[in-house]
Amino acid sequence: MEKRFTMAWDEEELARAFRVTPKDVREYLTDGRRVSFIIERRLMWENPGWQLAPSEGAGYDLLAPDGAKWEVRSITRQGVYFNPSNQVGSGRAFNEEGFQAKLGDIKGFILSDIVGFPVVDVFVVPVENVLRWHVGNALGANAKVSRKKFLDILARDIRF
Repeated sequence: MEKRFTMAWDEEELARAFRVTPKDVREYLTDGRRVSFIIERRLMWENPGWQLAPSEGAGYDLLAPDGAKWEVRSITRQGVYFNPSNQVGSGRAFNEEGFQAKLGDIKGFILSDIVGFPVVDVFVVPVENVLRWHVGNALGANAKVSRKKFLDILARDIRF
């Protein structure tokens, strides 16, 4: 898989297939909770040898041919978070131990900037970057970063 690439869709074609408007397609596919299913599968099908995790609760989304586990996340208008999914949402709090355990279990994150749909920029971020950003206080207290900060600063600082 390349370190940075773009995926594109024909939203008119999708709208025709679903019998909805292009606006409906755009609204649906710029919601990180909804689009992740499609992004994960497209990444798998476009990268021979990659596999989906065996279940939603597996702790990762994609398995690379070398056995490395990757988490797929969306960069939304609100930003992107690097902590475990069970630490995100109403009434849930960031937990450093769970965060470190999550990072210890995966090779990295594959981030898709869905705000630009139907053209989606994708960033492959090895976990060492996230750890470095966390130690350097580049991430928020809950391991979340704004879209602007990720694109303007952190995306330029990804090391392989």
